Amino acid sequence: MSWLIGHAKTTYTHHNSSITLTTKSGSKTSLSSLSKAVIPPCRLNPLLFNGHLQTVWTAVKDAGPTIYYKRHIFQSTHSVYPGQFGIDIVVRESSPEDPELPERTTYFEDGELEMIRSEDEKPMVICLHGLTGGSHEVYLRQVVAPLQDAGWEACVVNSRGCAGVKITSPQLYNARSTWDIRQAVGWLRETFPNRPLYAVGFSLGANVLTNYVGEEGASCELKAAVVCSNPWNLEVCHHALSRTYLGREVYSRTLCKNLQKLYDMHKEEILKNPKIDREKVRACRYLYEFDRHVQAPTWGYPTEGAYYRDAQSCDAVTAIKIPFLGINAEDDPVSSIEAIPYEEFKQNPYTVLCTTNWGGHLSWFQLGGERWFASAVAEFLKKMQDIDLAAPRESRETNGSVVPANKYPIFDPSHRRLILPL
Repeated sequence: MSWLIGHAKTTYTHHNSSITLTTKSGSKTSLSSLSKAVIPPCRLNPLLFNGHLQTVWTAVKDAGPTIYYKRHIFQSTHSVYPGQFGIDIVVRESSPEDPELPERTTYFEDGELEMIRSEDEKPMVICLHGLTGGSHEVYLRQVVAPLQDAGWEACVVNSRGCAGVKITSPQLYNARSTWDIRQAVGWLRETFPNRPLYAVGFSLGANVLTNYVGEEGASCELKAAVVCSNPWNLEVCHHALSRTYLGREVYSRTLCKNLQKLYDMHKEEILKNPKIDREKVRACRYLYEFDRHVQAPTWGYPTEGAYYRDAQSCDAVTAIKIPFLGINAEDDPVSSIEAIPYEEFKQNPYTVLCTTNWGGHLSWFQLGGERWFASAVAEFLKKMQDIDLAAPRESRETNGSVVPANKYPIFDPSHRRLILPL
Protein backbone atom coordinates (compact mmCIF):
# COMPACT_ATOMS: atom_id res chain seq x y z
CA MET A 1 0.00 0.00 0.00
CA SER A 2 3.02 2.30 -0.15
CA TRP A 3 1.68 3.66 -3.44
CA LEU A 4 -0.94 5.59 -1.42
CA ILE A 5 1.82 8.01 -0.41
CA GLY A 6 3.74 7.64 -3.67
CA HIS A 7 6.61 5.53 -2.34
CA ALA A 8 8.03 3.04 -4.83
CA LYS A 9 10.45 0.35 -3.72
CA THR A 10 13.97 0.59 -5.20
CA THR A 11 16.22 -2.46 -5.59
CA TYR A 12 19.85 -2.66 -6.72
CA THR A 13 21.45 -5.63 -8.48
CA HIS A 14 25.20 -5.79 -9.02
CA HIS A 15 28.39 -7.86 -8.74
CA ASN A 16 29.58 -8.77 -5.23
CA SER A 17 32.79 -6.83 -5.94
CA SER A 18 31.66 -3.78 -7.88
CA ILE A 19 34.52 -1.81 -9.46
CA THR A 20 36.31 0.67 -7.22
CA LEU A 21 36.36 4.27 -8.43
CA THR A 22 38.84 6.88 -7.23
CA THR A 23 37.49 10.37 -6.63
CA LYS A 24 39.43 13.51 -7.54
CA SER A 25 40.09 14.03 -3.83
CA GLY A 26 41.78 10.64 -3.64
CA SER A 27 39.08 8.75 -1.75
CA LYS A 28 37.69 5.49 -3.08
CA THR A 29 34.15 4.27 -3.57
CA SER A 30 32.53 1.39 -5.38
CA LEU A 31 30.25 1.89 -8.37
CA SER A 32 27.39 0.25 -6.48
CA SER A 33 27.86 2.48 -3.41
CA LEU A 34 28.07 5.60 -5.55
CA SER A 35 24.86 4.66 -7.39
CA LYS A 36 22.91 3.99 -4.18
CA ALA A 37 24.15 7.24 -2.63
CA VAL A 38 23.21 9.59 -5.47
CA ILE A 39 20.02 8.11 -6.92
CA PRO A 40 17.11 9.81 -5.13
CA PRO A 41 14.26 7.88 -3.48
CA CYS A 42 11.53 7.01 -5.98
CA ARG A 43 8.51 9.11 -5.08
CA LEU A 44 5.72 9.01 -7.68
CA ASN A 45 2.25 10.40 -8.30
CA PRO A 46 -0.09 8.16 -6.27
CA LEU A 47 -2.93 8.81 -8.73
CA LEU A 48 -0.91 6.96 -11.38
CA PHE A 49 -0.64 3.88 -9.22
CA ASN A 50 0.46 1.22 -11.71
CA GLY A 51 2.60 0.76 -14.81
CA HIS A 52 -0.30 1.10 -17.25
CA LEU A 53 -1.46 4.44 -15.83
CA GLN A 54 2.12 5.71 -15.67
CA THR A 55 2.79 4.68 -19.28
CA VAL A 56 -0.47 6.00 -20.70
CA TRP A 57 0.21 9.35 -19.00
CA THR A 58 3.09 9.88 -21.45
CA ALA A 59 0.41 10.70 -24.05
CA VAL A 60 -0.66 13.77 -22.07
CA LYS A 61 0.61 16.94 -23.70
CA ASP A 62 3.51 18.48 -21.79
CA ALA A 63 5.66 21.33 -23.08
CA GLY A 64 8.66 20.11 -21.09
CA PRO A 65 11.95 22.01 -20.65
CA THR A 66 13.01 24.44 -23.36
CA ILE A 67 16.03 23.04 -25.22
CA TYR A 68 17.43 24.51 -28.45
CA TYR A 69 19.28 22.47 -31.07
CA LYS A 70 21.42 22.89 -34.16
CA ARG A 71 21.39 19.93 -36.54
CA HIS A 72 24.01 18.44 -38.82
CA ILE A 73 23.31 15.58 -41.21
CA PHE A 74 25.97 12.88 -41.39
CA GLN A 75 26.51 10.48 -44.25
CA SER A 76 27.06 7.00 -42.91
CA THR A 77 30.56 5.59 -43.37
CA HIS A 78 29.38 1.99 -42.85
CA SER A 79 30.35 -0.22 -45.78
CA VAL A 80 27.12 -2.25 -45.72
CA TYR A 81 24.55 0.30 -44.53
CA PRO A 82 24.89 3.66 -46.31
CA GLY A 83 22.44 6.48 -45.71
CA GLN A 84 22.26 9.41 -43.37
CA PHE A 85 21.45 10.26 -39.77
CA GLY A 86 21.28 13.52 -37.84
CA ILE A 87 23.03 14.84 -34.75
CA ASP A 88 21.34 17.66 -32.84
CA ILE A 89 23.77 19.71 -30.76
CA VAL A 90 22.29 21.55 -27.78
CA VAL A 91 22.87 25.30 -28.05
CA ARG A 92 22.19 28.12 -25.62
CA GLU A 93 20.36 30.55 -27.86
CA SER A 94 17.29 30.34 -30.06
CA SER A 95 17.29 30.68 -33.85
CA PRO A 96 14.50 31.07 -36.40
CA GLU A 97 12.77 27.69 -36.50
CA ASP A 98 12.82 25.43 -39.56
CA PRO A 99 9.27 24.27 -40.39
CA GLU A 100 10.58 20.88 -41.56
CA LEU A 101 12.30 20.16 -38.25
CA PRO A 102 11.01 19.63 -34.71
CA GLU A 103 10.34 22.66 -32.53
CA ARG A 104 13.35 24.81 -31.55
CA THR A 105 15.64 23.03 -34.04
CA THR A 106 17.54 24.53 -36.98
CA TYR A 107 20.36 23.39 -39.24
CA PHE A 108 23.92 24.57 -38.83
CA GLU A 109 24.64 27.19 -41.45
CA ASP A 110 27.68 27.02 -43.72
CA GLY A 111 30.86 27.30 -41.66
CA GLU A 112 29.07 27.12 -38.28
CA LEU A 113 29.92 23.49 -37.66
CA GLU A 114 33.65 24.14 -37.81
CA MET A 115 33.25 26.97 -35.32
CA ILE A 116 31.94 24.67 -32.57
CA ARG A 117 35.25 22.79 -32.34
CA SER A 118 36.69 23.28 -28.89
CA GLU A 119 39.58 22.23 -26.65
CA ASP A 120 37.47 22.75 -23.50
CA GLU A 121 37.03 20.00 -20.91
CA LYS A 122 33.29 20.32 -20.33
CA PRO A 123 31.48 17.01 -19.80
CA MET A 124 29.20 16.07 -22.70
CA VAL A 125 26.27 13.66 -22.80
CA ILE A 126 25.10 11.85 -25.93
CA CYS A 127 21.42 10.85 -26.00
CA LEU A 128 19.78 8.03 -27.94
CA HIS A 129 15.99 8.32 -28.18
CA GLY A 130 13.31 5.62 -28.17
CA LEU A 131 11.37 4.01 -31.02
CA THR A 132 10.25 6.63 -33.61
CA GLY A 133 11.38 9.42 -31.22
CA GLY A 134 13.96 12.18 -31.50
CA SER A 135 15.61 15.10 -29.75
CA HIS A 136 12.23 16.78 -29.25
CA GLU A 137 10.95 14.13 -26.82
CA VAL A 138 9.96 15.47 -23.39
CA TYR A 139 11.53 12.52 -21.52
CA LEU A 140 14.85 13.24 -23.21
CA ARG A 141 14.75 16.98 -22.60
CA GLN A 142 13.97 16.37 -18.93
CA VAL A 143 17.33 14.63 -18.65
CA VAL A 144 19.23 17.20 -20.70
CA ALA A 145 17.87 20.27 -18.86
CA PRO A 146 19.45 19.69 -15.40
CA LEU A 147 22.74 18.69 -17.00
CA GLN A 148 22.75 21.81 -19.14
CA ASP A 149 22.05 23.90 -16.02
CA ALA A 150 25.09 22.23 -14.40
CA GLY A 151 27.35 23.32 -17.28
CA TRP A 152 27.24 20.19 -19.41
CA GLU A 153 27.17 20.09 -23.19
CA ALA A 154 24.79 17.68 -24.91
CA CYS A 155 23.75 16.22 -28.23
CA VAL A 156 21.21 13.74 -29.57
CA VAL A 157 21.77 11.12 -32.27
CA ASN A 158 18.55 11.04 -34.29
CA SER A 159 18.02 7.67 -35.95
CA ARG A 160 17.46 7.41 -39.68
CA GLY A 161 13.99 8.60 -40.61
CA CYS A 162 13.24 10.07 -37.16
CA ALA A 163 12.65 13.68 -36.12
CA GLY A 164 12.74 15.02 -39.67
CA VAL A 165 15.85 13.12 -40.79
CA LYS A 166 15.23 11.99 -44.36
CA ILE A 167 15.81 8.40 -45.46
CA THR A 168 18.31 8.16 -48.33
CA SER A 169 18.76 4.37 -48.39
CA PRO A 170 16.22 1.52 -48.13
CA GLN A 171 16.78 1.08 -44.38
CA LEU A 172 15.27 2.67 -41.30
CA TYR A 173 17.19 1.62 -38.17
CA ASN A 174 16.93 -1.28 -35.79
CA ALA A 175 17.65 -2.33 -32.21
CA ARG A 176 21.16 -3.47 -33.14
CA SER A 177 22.15 -0.48 -35.29
CA THR A 178 25.25 0.61 -33.39
CA TRP A 179 27.09 1.93 -36.43
CA ASP A 180 25.63 5.46 -36.32
CA ILE A 181 26.39 6.00 -32.62
CA ARG A 182 29.90 4.64 -33.25
CA GLN A 183 30.44 7.17 -36.04
CA ALA A 184 28.94 9.96 -33.91
CA VAL A 185 31.26 9.21 -30.98
CA GLY A 186 34.24 9.21 -33.32
CA TRP A 187 33.29 12.61 -34.69
CA LEU A 188 32.68 14.04 -31.21
CA ARG A 189 36.05 12.77 -30.00
CA GLU A 190 37.76 14.48 -32.95
CA THR A 191 35.75 17.69 -32.56
CA PHE A 192 36.04 17.92 -28.76
CA PRO A 193 39.26 16.04 -27.95
CA ASN A 194 39.32 16.96 -24.25
CA ARG A 195 35.69 16.51 -23.31
CA PRO A 196 34.75 13.46 -21.24
CA LEU A 197 31.89 11.79 -23.12
CA TYR A 198 28.93 10.09 -21.46
CA ALA A 199 25.76 8.60 -22.93
CA VAL A 200 22.17 7.86 -21.99
CA GLY A 201 19.76 5.70 -23.96
CA PHE A 202 15.98 5.45 -23.75
CA SER A 203 13.95 2.30 -24.57
CA LEU A 204 15.06 1.16 -28.06
CA GLY A 205 17.96 3.64 -27.82
CA ALA A 206 18.89 1.98 -24.52
CA ASN A 207 19.13 -1.38 -26.30
CA VAL A 208 21.32 0.14 -29.03
CA LEU A 209 23.55 1.87 -26.48
CA THR A 210 23.99 -1.33 -24.43
CA ASN A 211 24.99 -3.24 -27.55
CA TYR A 212 27.41 -0.48 -28.55
CA VAL A 213 29.10 -0.31 -25.15
CA GLY A 214 29.37 -4.10 -25.08
CA GLU A 215 30.86 -4.23 -28.57
CA GLU A 216 33.43 -1.56 -27.71
CA GLY A 217 34.46 -3.25 -24.45
CA ALA A 218 37.59 -1.77 -22.84
CA SER A 219 38.14 0.45 -25.92
CA CYS A 220 34.91 2.38 -25.38
CA GLU A 221 35.39 6.16 -25.61
CA LEU A 222 32.54 6.79 -23.18
CA LYS A 223 33.37 7.38 -19.52
CA ALA A 224 30.01 6.05 -18.31
CA ALA A 225 26.58 5.19 -19.69
CA VAL A 226 23.00 4.98 -18.41
CA VAL A 227 20.08 3.14 -20.02
CA CYS A 228 16.42 3.65 -19.12
CA SER A 229 13.54 1.24 -19.80
CA ASN A 230 15.73 -1.01 -21.92
CA PRO A 231 13.71 -3.94 -23.33
CA TRP A 232 16.87 -6.10 -22.95
CA ASN A 233 15.49 -9.37 -24.40
CA LEU A 234 13.35 -8.47 -27.41
CA GLU A 235 11.94 -11.94 -27.96
CA VAL A 236 10.75 -12.21 -24.35
CA CYS A 237 9.19 -8.72 -24.58
CA HIS A 238 7.42 -9.72 -27.80
CA HIS A 239 5.84 -12.76 -26.14
CA ALA A 240 4.92 -10.75 -23.04
CA LEU A 241 3.13 -8.14 -25.20
CA SER A 242 1.34 -10.80 -27.22
CA ARG A 243 -0.11 -12.76 -24.31
CA THR A 244 -2.32 -10.00 -22.84
CA TYR A 245 -5.12 -7.93 -24.34
CA LEU A 246 -3.58 -4.61 -23.31
CA GLY A 247 -0.15 -5.66 -24.50
CA ARG A 248 -1.44 -6.78 -27.87
CA GLU A 249 -4.25 -4.35 -28.61
CA VAL A 250 -2.88 -1.20 -26.95
CA TYR A 251 0.91 -1.23 -26.79
CA SER A 252 1.79 -3.46 -29.73
CA ARG A 253 -0.77 -1.78 -32.00
CA THR A 254 0.32 1.71 -30.94
CA LEU A 255 4.00 0.94 -31.55
CA CYS A 256 3.12 -0.53 -34.94
CA LYS A 257 1.03 2.52 -35.85
CA ASN A 258 3.93 4.82 -34.98
CA LEU A 259 6.30 2.79 -37.15
CA GLN A 260 3.84 2.78 -40.03
CA LYS A 261 3.65 6.56 -39.87
CA LEU A 262 7.43 6.62 -40.15
CA TYR A 263 7.28 4.12 -43.02
CA ASP A 264 4.64 6.20 -44.84
CA MET A 265 6.89 9.25 -44.66
CA HIS A 266 9.78 7.38 -46.25
CA LYS A 267 8.15 4.52 -48.20
CA GLU A 268 9.31 5.79 -51.59
CA GLU A 269 12.90 5.10 -50.54
CA ILE A 270 12.22 2.02 -48.39
CA LEU A 271 10.29 0.29 -51.17
CA LYS A 272 13.40 0.36 -53.34
CA ASN A 273 14.29 -2.75 -51.38
CA PRO A 274 12.73 -5.58 -53.46
CA LYS A 275 12.24 -7.71 -50.33
CA ILE A 276 9.60 -5.30 -48.96
CA ASP A 277 5.99 -6.18 -49.89
CA ARG A 278 3.88 -3.01 -49.96
CA GLU A 279 0.60 -4.84 -49.35
CA LYS A 280 1.92 -6.85 -46.41
CA VAL A 281 3.27 -3.69 -44.76
CA ARG A 282 -0.06 -1.95 -45.25
CA ALA A 283 -1.82 -4.87 -43.52
CA CYS A 284 0.39 -4.78 -40.41
CA ARG A 285 -1.49 -4.22 -37.17
CA TYR A 286 0.98 -5.29 -34.50
CA LEU A 287 4.61 -4.50 -33.80
CA TYR A 288 5.85 -8.02 -34.57
CA GLU A 289 4.13 -7.89 -37.98
CA PHE A 290 5.99 -4.71 -38.89
CA ASP A 291 9.23 -6.32 -37.73
CA ARG A 292 8.39 -9.42 -39.80
CA HIS A 293 7.60 -7.57 -43.04
CA VAL A 294 9.93 -4.56 -42.83
CA GLN A 295 12.74 -4.91 -40.31
CA ALA A 296 13.60 -8.58 -40.90
CA PRO A 297 13.88 -8.43 -44.72
CA THR A 298 15.50 -5.00 -44.62
CA TRP A 299 18.42 -6.18 -42.50
CA GLY A 300 18.73 -9.72 -43.81
CA TYR A 301 16.99 -11.69 -41.06
CA PRO A 302 14.82 -14.69 -42.08
CA THR A 303 12.18 -13.98 -39.39
CA GLU A 304 11.33 -11.37 -36.79
CA GLY A 305 12.39 -13.89 -34.15
CA ALA A 306 15.89 -14.08 -35.62
CA TYR A 307 16.00 -10.28 -35.58
CA TYR A 308 14.92 -10.14 -31.93
CA ARG A 309 17.46 -12.76 -30.85
CA ASP A 310 20.32 -11.06 -32.68
CA ALA A 311 19.46 -7.50 -31.65
CA GLN A 312 18.70 -8.05 -27.97
CA SER A 313 21.20 -6.53 -25.53
CA CYS A 314 20.92 -8.77 -22.44
CA ASP A 315 24.11 -10.72 -23.24
CA ALA A 316 26.03 -7.55 -24.09
CA VAL A 317 25.89 -6.61 -20.40
CA THR A 318 28.65 -9.14 -19.67
CA ALA A 319 31.05 -7.41 -22.11
CA ILE A 320 30.73 -3.87 -20.71
CA LYS A 321 33.97 -2.32 -19.39
CA ILE A 322 32.88 1.19 -18.35
CA PRO A 323 30.69 2.31 -15.40
CA PHE A 324 27.18 1.41 -16.51
CA LEU A 325 23.78 1.98 -14.87
CA GLY A 326 20.51 0.38 -15.95
CA ILE A 327 17.14 1.70 -14.74
CA ASN A 328 13.93 -0.30 -15.19
CA ALA A 329 10.45 -0.44 -13.65
CA GLU A 330 9.25 -3.93 -12.81
CA ASP A 331 5.71 -3.05 -13.90
CA ASP A 332 6.82 -1.73 -17.30
CA PRO A 333 4.22 -3.06 -19.78
CA VAL A 334 6.57 -2.72 -22.76
CA SER A 335 9.98 -3.70 -21.37
CA SER A 336 8.85 -6.77 -19.46
CA ILE A 337 10.33 -7.73 -16.08
CA GLU A 338 10.88 -11.20 -17.57
CA ALA A 339 13.44 -9.71 -19.94
CA ILE A 340 15.60 -7.96 -17.32
CA PRO A 341 19.03 -9.69 -17.16
CA TYR A 342 19.48 -9.76 -13.38
CA GLU A 343 22.08 -12.54 -13.45
CA GLU A 344 24.17 -10.82 -16.12
CA PHE A 345 24.38 -7.71 -13.94
CA LYS A 346 25.58 -9.88 -11.07
CA GLN A 347 28.37 -11.23 -13.28
CA ASN A 348 29.85 -7.88 -14.35
CA PRO A 349 31.49 -5.57 -11.75
CA TYR A 350 31.25 -2.62 -14.15
CA THR A 351 27.45 -2.61 -14.08
CA VAL A 352 24.65 -1.72 -11.66
CA LEU A 353 20.93 -2.30 -12.18
CA CYS A 354 18.38 -0.12 -10.40
CA THR A 355 14.81 -1.41 -10.50
CA THR A 356 11.64 0.02 -9.02
CA ASN A 357 8.45 -1.93 -8.38
CA TRP A 358 6.40 0.83 -10.01
CA GLY A 359 6.96 3.35 -12.78
CA GLY A 360 5.85 2.15 -16.22
CA HIS A 361 7.75 2.67 -19.47
CA LEU A 362 9.87 5.85 -19.62
CA SER A 363 7.41 7.28 -17.11
CA TRP A 364 7.97 7.36 -13.34
CA PHE A 365 5.78 10.47 -13.14
CA GLN A 366 5.91 12.48 -9.95
CA LEU A 367 3.40 15.03 -8.71
CA GLY A 368 3.81 18.05 -10.94
CA GLY A 369 4.75 16.08 -14.06
CA GLU A 370 8.49 15.64 -13.56
CA ARG A 371 9.89 12.14 -14.10
CA TRP A 372 11.90 10.48 -11.36
CA PHE A 373 14.26 8.71 -13.74
CA ALA A 374 15.38 12.05 -15.21
CA SER A 375 16.62 13.12 -11.77
CA ALA A 376 18.24 9.73 -11.20
CA VAL A 377 20.15 9.89 -14.50
CA ALA A 378 21.25 13.49 -14.01
CA GLU A 379 22.44 12.93 -10.43
CA PHE A 380 24.38 9.80 -11.38
CA LEU A 381 26.12 11.49 -14.32
CA LYS A 382 26.91 14.65 -12.35
CA LYS A 383 28.46 12.54 -9.60
CA MET A 384 30.69 10.87 -12.18
CA GLN A 385 32.35 14.29 -12.59
CA ASP A 386 33.88 13.76 -9.13
CA ILE A 387 35.61 10.59 -10.33
CA ASP A 388 39.24 10.71 -11.45
CA LEU A 389 38.71 9.36 -14.96
CA ALA A 390 42.45 8.82 -15.45
CA ALA A 391 42.81 6.61 -12.39
CA PRO A 392 42.75 2.85 -12.96
CA ARG A 393 39.55 1.07 -11.98
CA GLU A 394 39.99 -1.86 -9.64
CA SER A 395 37.86 -4.96 -10.04
CA ARG A 396 37.92 -8.62 -9.13
CA GLU A 397 36.32 -10.63 -11.92
CA THR A 398 36.38 -13.97 -10.18
CA ASN A 399 33.28 -15.38 -11.80
CA GLY A 400 32.64 -13.18 -14.83
CA SER A 401 31.94 -14.33 -18.36
CA VAL A 402 35.15 -12.92 -19.80
CA VAL A 403 37.68 -15.68 -20.41
CA PRO A 404 41.35 -15.16 -21.43
CA ALA A 405 41.60 -15.18 -25.21
CA ASN A 406 43.96 -18.16 -25.35
CA LYS A 407 41.63 -20.56 -23.52
CA TYR A 408 38.40 -22.29 -24.51
CA PRO A 409 35.48 -22.14 -24.26
CA ILE A 410 35.04 -18.43 -24.98
CA PHE A 411 31.63 -16.78 -24.87
CA ASP A 412 31.14 -13.96 -27.37
CA PRO A 413 28.49 -11.66 -25.82
CA SER A 414 27.96 -9.65 -29.01
CA HIS A 415 27.12 -12.71 -31.10
CA ARG A 416 25.73 -14.97 -28.37
CA ARG A 417 27.88 -17.90 -29.32
CA LEU A 418 30.22 -20.18 -27.42
CA ILE A 419 33.50 -20.32 -29.36
CA LEU A 420 35.29 -23.66 -29.39
CA PRO A 421 38.23 -25.03 -31.39
CA LEU A 422 37.09 -26.94 -34.48
